[in-house]
Amino acid sequence: MPAAGKLVIGISSSALFDLKESDRVFREDGLKTYTKYQRAREDDPLAPGDAFPLVRKLLHINDILEQPERVEVILLSRNTADTGLRIFNSIEHHDLTILRAAFTGGSAPYRYMRPFGCHLFLSTNPSDVSEVLANSMAAASILPSPPEFQPGEGLHFAFDGDAVIFSDEAEKIYLQDGLTAFATSERESADEPLTGGPFKPFLFELQRLQSEFPNDCPIRTALVTARAAPAHARVIKTLRAWNIRLDESLFLGGMNKTEFLQAYGADVFFDDQAEHCRLASEFIPAGHVVVERT
Repeated sequence: MPAAGKLVIGISSSALFDLKESDRVFREDGLKTYTKYQRAREDDPLAPGDAFPLVRKLLHINDILEQPERVEVILLSRNTADTGLRIFNSIEHHDLTILRAAFTGGSAPYRYMRPFGCHLFLSTNPSDVSEVLANSMAAASILPSPPEFQPGEGLHFAFDGDAVIFSDEAEKIYLQDGLTAFATSERESADEPLTGGPFKPFLFELQRLQSEFPNDCPIRTALVTARAAPAHARVIKTLRAWNIRLDESLFLGGMNKTEFLQAYGADVFFDDQAEHCRLASEFIPAGHVVVERT
C-alpha cells in the first residue's frame, strides 16, 4: 500500500542512466558477456539518462520541504543485483537519494509497483509501460531528450487529457466516428464527469504535494489538450467534480503542442499519441503513455 503522505516514483535503470552501450552489448553478445561487461565497469559511473533531470528535481522537493522521504524514487530494473551494482554505484556517484530497488532478472517490474506504493513508473521500455497501464497504474515511456535541453526553475508537469488524466471513452468516439460526433457527444455529456484515466491518482498526489507549499510552490501542473470549445466544458466540470485543480489549461483545438509546452517550461509532457510525443521530444522531455487499442 502507498505510504501515507508520500509521492513514490518507480524508474527503470535505462531511464535514469544512459545504458545505450550496455544495451548494445546485451543485444549483440548475450547475457554472459553483458554480465562481464558490467562487472568490469561497476566502478565507472554511468552518465545521466533522459529522466535524470526530472528525478533530480523530484528529490530536491525533499530538501525544500525538509522532509527526507516526502518524495521517493525507487529503482525497478530488469537487471540482476549482480549486474545492477553499477547502477547503485552510479546513484551514489551522482548523489541521488535512492535507497530502495527491485532487480527482477529480466522479469516484468510492474509486479512490485503496488507493494512499493508507486504512483508512476518511468521507463524506456514500451512493453513494460504497456503492462503497467494494463494493470491500471500510471506509466510512460521516456523518449530521448534533446541534448541542449536546459531545465528551468521549478518543476513543471504537462499532461494530455484523454487517455492520460481522463479515460479514453471520449477519444474512442473521435477515433471511430470523427470530430463532429465527438463534439456532439461531449456537448450532450458536459454535465457527466469523465472516468479517470491512468494519471488521475498521480495528479491527485501532485496536488497534495503542492498544498504543502503555502507560498511560492515550485510545482506547477498543466493540461495541454487538442480539445476546444464546446468539448472544453466537460473537462472543466470533471476536474471540478474530482476536486482537482490544474495551474494552467490549454485548449488548443488541434494546434501543435510543442511551442506551447516550451512557453510553459515543461520538464516533462505525458501524452498517449506517439506523434505528439515525438514532436515535443525534439525540444523537451516527453513520456509516451503507451495505450493498447483494439
